[in-house]
Parts: sequence; C-alpha cells; structure tokens
Amino acid sequence: MDLSNIKTIAFQGAKGAYSDLACRTVFPTLETLGCHSFEDTFKAVIDGKAELAMIPIDNTIAGRVADVHHLMPDGGLFIIGEHFQPIRHTLLGLKGTTKEQIKHVHSHVHAIPQCRKIVKELDVEAHIHADTAGAAKEIAEKKDPTHGAIASELAAKIYDLEILERDVQDEIHNTTRFLILGTEPEIPDESIDTITSLIFTVRNIPASLYKCLGGFATNGFSFTKLESYVDPNFQAARFYCDIEGHPDNESFKLALEELGFYATDVKFLGSYPAHAFRAHDNDGSTIN
Repeated sequence: MDLSNIKTIAFQGAKGAYSDLACRTVFPTLETLGCHSFEDTFKAVIDGKAELAMIPIDNTIAGRVADVHHLMPDGGLFIIGEHFQPIRHTLLGLKGTTKEQIKHVHSHVHAIPQCRKIVKELDVEAHIHADTAGAAKEIAEKKDPTHGAIASELAAKIYDLEILERDVQDEIHNTTRFLILGTEPEIPDESIDTITSLIFTVRNIPASLYKCLGGFATNGFSFTKLESYVDPNFQAARFYCDIEGHPDNESFKLALEELGFYATDVKFLGSYPAHAFRAHDNDGSTIN
C-alpha cells in the first residue's frame, strides 16, 4: 500500500478507542479521525475527509459487528486489508486512586461482559457507554474517585488516567478483526496469500447454497467466513463470505462462474493480503 498520499484514517468512536489503537498500530504515521457512527466513518472516506477507514468486523468473544455487515454491501468502499488486534482491557481511574475505591465501572456493552471476573471481584455497578474511550473520557471529566472505566492503555494516556490493573479481560485470546477500507480496490500480487470477500444472494431453489459453494469446493478453495442475512420477506438469503483465494486465479474464476448459475447480485468487496495472524494458533505458535 502506497502511503505517500495518505494522511488520515477514520474510525468509529472517541480518541483512545480500540479502533483508534488499531489504526495507530497499523499506520503509526497517519492522523486518526474519530467518527460518531459507522455510517459517519464510511462517509468520511467518501467525502474525502479521510483516505482510509478501519472498522471492526468480528471479535473472538462478542462475535460479529452486525452494523458493519449491513453497511458493507452498499457502503461504497472496498476492503484493501485486514488487521487482528489483541484486546487488552485495563481498569482505569483518576490519578492517585486505587482499584479498591472503585464502586462504579464504565465501558462498552461488549467490554463489561468480557471482564466479568474483575467486575465481580470489585463488586461494582456497571454502566454501559457507546465505546470504551468515551467511558474513559467521562470518568476523567467526572472527577469522582469511586468511578472507573475499562478501556485501553491508549485511553489512559489520552485522558490522563491511572492504570489500576492491566489485562482485566477474562480470556487471553480476546481479539478483534478489523477491515481496512478505501475508495478503490487494491488487488495484491497473485504470489501473496490472499483473502477475497464477496456478497451474493442465493436463488430461491432447493439446495441453492450447496450449489453456490460447490464450485469453490471442487476447485480447492476454503471459506474462512460465511454469514447470512435474510431479505424483508424471509424468502431469500444474502451471504457475506471470505475466501482464501486470488480473483485472478483461473480456478477461482471457474468457481465464480459456477456461483453465477445459482446466485444473484454477486458483489466483489475486495481482495487483500491475508494477515500473518491467520498463520498462528491461539497460543501464538505457528501453524505448520
């Protein structure tokens, strides 16, 4: 990816959110632009306020980010990369406080249940916020030592908060997959391990999904993700899929041709290099 003409990357949330952290991890030289909603994040790129966007699509504990999946088909952007961000929650409080003083904890709707052990240990009242960084910002402004937040270390730095305890998440494998989006597709070299993302609608005929996927099976391609959406009449299903394959590969073209016999509205969302995280097991060891 040529970054010479790229200055800004947009994300959903406040400064210090995990999406902000993911942007800074992958693109440390770019300015990050926080947006109120996922729709606003897409729009920031469409309107030229940012050249790229970084959005979460899945978490190993919370599952898929439903809002994003519904935006992808018609959002006007293409997937040009992916990033797997380990989520390391920290318990934050005002400077000079201890975790024993905390009686209220603030965080995102998914972060609270990801940290059940510390919430139970401290016997605190949980408060839900739109994002983790927004929660950190509020307790910094509240200036009440009995209120803490579960957020990132980046949020602690931005809002000048004390880190009362690190790694308060219950599961060490807590990881979020992010997609990097741009206005134009960027197809990697065919020699690079590639993920191709598609949207398609199955025809309302018996075994249509089986037949849609059959071409990929017979041509030796694996799916890493397959998720469905129903239409308003509950009569047809639309599928989002990630496939380990390059669009210029002849066998991949044959699989797409077969897909076309049994599916409608096939839409290309992007092809991009497979992240190195895919080559490692949950314990960090390389998969041979």
